[in-house]
Amino acid sequence: MAILEIDRLEKRFGGNVVLDGVSLNVEPGQVQGVIGPNGAGKTTLFNVINGIYTASGGHVRFKGKEITNKSVHAIAAAGIGRTFQVARVFNEMTLLENMLVPSIRTSWTRAASLKRAHELLEMARLDHLTHQAAIEISGGQKKLLEFARTMMNDPDLILLDEPFNGISPALIEVLIELVQALNADGKTFLLISHEMPHVGELCDTVWVLSAGSNIATGTPEQVRADPAVIEAYLGH
Repeated sequence: MAILEIDRLEKRFGGNVVLDGVSLNVEPGQVQGVIGPNGAGKTTLFNVINGIYTASGGHVRFKGKEITNKSVHAIAAAGIGRTFQVARVFNEMTLLENMLVPSIRTSWTRAASLKRAHELLEMARLDHLTHQAAIEISGGQKKLLEFARTMMNDPDLILLDEPFNGISPALIEVLIELVQALNADGKTFLLISHEMPHVGELCDTVWVLSAGSNIATGTPEQVRADPAVIEAYLGH
């Protein structure tokens, strides 16, 4: 059974239809991608999945349970983590303090929270910056910090919105290694990216959106060769 089922999902802002009956299934233990030209509805899709936006129609199911229009907190508690195109970190806090924020609503002991935070910072190769303020690190390092912080609550599905955008090649490699290592451990990922080489390296299946609708699905090689995808990106 799919870990995430999107069934004819719709999102309208007034008369503007941004998602027009999108359907996709994410299989457990896979890394899947969502691609499409600017304005295709990719980030809106993520915002509906994790509760930032309410759906205008259709369904979102996670592990077989309806989560459509649940709160952000409820969806996170169900086991879905999320990163953003521009990393959302607490600039005035240290990296360690940022990492501890998700543990506030848990029953963990401080010792257990600190242990996990240090392990994840080391995995993200940020442990040398543990006590530095987040405002002092680079944009790419902030993306790694946000990713590591997302993993604090051990989600089963992680949504990554343009994780490779605007960061250095060296940090991209760290991020790719992180995704691959966590995926090998059983974590499931759904990512949005314009970086087709990285999509090809990571993804088992790619879904293509254009103007808020599905236009293709398949392996990275299959969608790259699909005439509908080529037209969506390049025009007639």
